[in-house]
Amino acid sequence: MKTIIILGDGMADEPIEALGGKTPLQYAHTPYMDKLATLGVTGRLKTVADGFHPGSEVANMAILGYDLPTVYEGRGVLEAASIGYNLQPGEMAMRCNLICVEGDILKNHSAGHITTEEADELIRFLNEKLGSERIHFYTGVSYRHLLVIKGADKRLDCTPPHDVPLQPFHPLLIKPEVAEAQETADLLNELILKSQEILESHPINQKRIAAGKDPANSIWPWSPGYRPAMHTLQEMYGIKQGAVISAVDLIRGIGVYAGLKVIDVKGATGLYDTNYEGKAQAALEALKTNDFVYLHVEASDEAGHEGDVDLKIQTIENLDKRAIGILFEELQKWEEPVTIAVLPDHPTPCAVRTHTNTPIPFVIYKPGQQPDPVTRFDEYAVQEGKYSILEKDEFIKELL
Repeated sequence: MKTIIILGDGMADEPIEALGGKTPLQYAHTPYMDKLATLGVTGRLKTVADGFHPGSEVANMAILGYDLPTVYEGRGVLEAASIGYNLQPGEMAMRCNLICVEGDILKNHSAGHITTEEADELIRFLNEKLGSERIHFYTGVSYRHLLVIKGADKRLDCTPPHDVPLQPFHPLLIKPEVAEAQETADLLNELILKSQEILESHPINQKRIAAGKDPANSIWPWSPGYRPAMHTLQEMYGIKQGAVISAVDLIRGIGVYAGLKVIDVKGATGLYDTNYEGKAQAALEALKTNDFVYLHVEASDEAGHEGDVDLKIQTIENLDKRAIGILFEELQKWEEPVTIAVLPDHPTPCAVRTHTNTPIPFVIYKPGQQPDPVTRFDEYAVQEGKYSILEKDEFIKELL
């Protein structure tokens, strides 16, 4: 049986007073998610292993059944895989955000969602001015880029910038976890401060400021690591052919290491204006020749980071109608049955504007299976479902 996972990044949340004590997922009109809950089985999944930060890379790797303590090497290595950079022994990769600072305040983690075209010019400029035989900057997508340093120590205390909007950034600069990492920490902090000196006056940023947009006036490197020892999904679970569809580099990078084909979709942005229909159609095409498809949609996570409740509801409803609905209706016509799973990777509550490690709701629909009594898909309804709380590789094994 073929399988598709539809992942609404950060879709889970907490009760919001303005919504009558409901979560955005409870409040949103989601007839297709509810139909899948009615026809399928539900439960909750612990996606953040003990001792790990609730990052998207941690949660998505957990969903696919990876043992985090064994294989986790941070986001940077996933960004590298996504853009086709082959990390060599002795090279440390880091996610390198382009961010906006105002005075001493880290205003936002995305430089106002800078375009890839603008960012590429800035990253090339940074590599020209700050790069060396040891230090290299590589362009990714929008605000998400790659920094590679040779001979660095990954034992660093780094703060994800999306966790600390509107906070002073100086206390959040990189700190060594061991004495041997002091040189690397000093190097990275010097790069941050030098980037602020040279980016402020760059023509790209001057144009953005004149247009009332946030400038990309600082880098923020974090999540260091070396090339991970990840097995493919074929090696772990016997998946013969699989594909990943996402606008986000780290998800595409996970797909590369997992042995999945990365599929590009025109108009996939990672924001609320993403091409939902295009992603759904791409997933349908991929299912014709693949056993497994991982369809990732980032929009809800970004709405949560912005603390925008109305936008988050809109992104959830768009996912339901413009992606899940298209897939469900078309797959009902297929002779070969297809298993459908829907879930977020982690909550991104609007109230705190960052990720939390609360177990997430999931639904699995397999044509012909015996459903559980749950008829609505949300954080609380699934607590009456077939599964209590799954963890580690239990979800992927049940799914497959």
